[in-house]
Amino acid sequence: MSTLLRVDASIRLDGSVSRALADSAEAAWKAEHPDGVVVRRDLGQHPLPATVWPTLAAAQVGQEPVADADRMPLAEAQAIAAELAAEARNADAILLAVPLYNYGIAQNAKTWIDLLLMDRDLAFGSRPLAGRPAIFALARGGGYAPGTPKHGWDHATPYLERVFADLLGMNVRTAAAELTLAPVTPGMEELIDASKVSESEAHVDAENHGTVVARELIGHAA
Repeated sequence: MSTLLRVDASIRLDGSVSRALADSAEAAWKAEHPDGVVVRRDLGQHPLPATVWPTLAAAQVGQEPVADADRMPLAEAQAIAAELAAEARNADAILLAVPLYNYGIAQNAKTWIDLLLMDRDLAFGSRPLAGRPAIFALARGGGYAPGTPKHGWDHATPYLERVFADLLGMNVRTAAAELTLAPVTPGMEELIDASKVSESEAHVDAENHGTVVARELIGHAA
């Protein structure tokens, strides 16, 4: 029996494209692996305290956080970080649903990643997640492909790839929908059809990734 860790970062529930893509990947994974366990971490609805990382980072270098607002009991911060690291270590695969906010990842997702990396072994030691699959379900409100005015402005996807592929050593698969704001943004009306095509293709990719990852895990367990 395999475990899928699903992490959602969108602050939206209704209408969230990244959540919808993750739903497609999860449904495909469950269809192939009905006995599999899904562990959920919803950073959008239940963000981690912003004070955790400053507390841990300051303790690591033997200092107190600069501001009182950055303080929390060290034992509490350590317990939160340990829980997150354990979730990642115990996952056979990770499904990460992240929207593009202000051309990068939201603070809630960055905090989660920063706390994972406090466990130096995950990225710089034995790297226990190396070789395991990760699925990215990404939503971008605009267009960032080569040739577009905003090409190169997506600073989320390269960052996520650096962390999960290069540091953690995971095998990353991506399902990304672009132009998701076209249906609701004045001036983007002419891009609505393209946004629908992109979202539809992203759902196909998400389903395929979920299926492939489940089959890989079942094959490894056999």
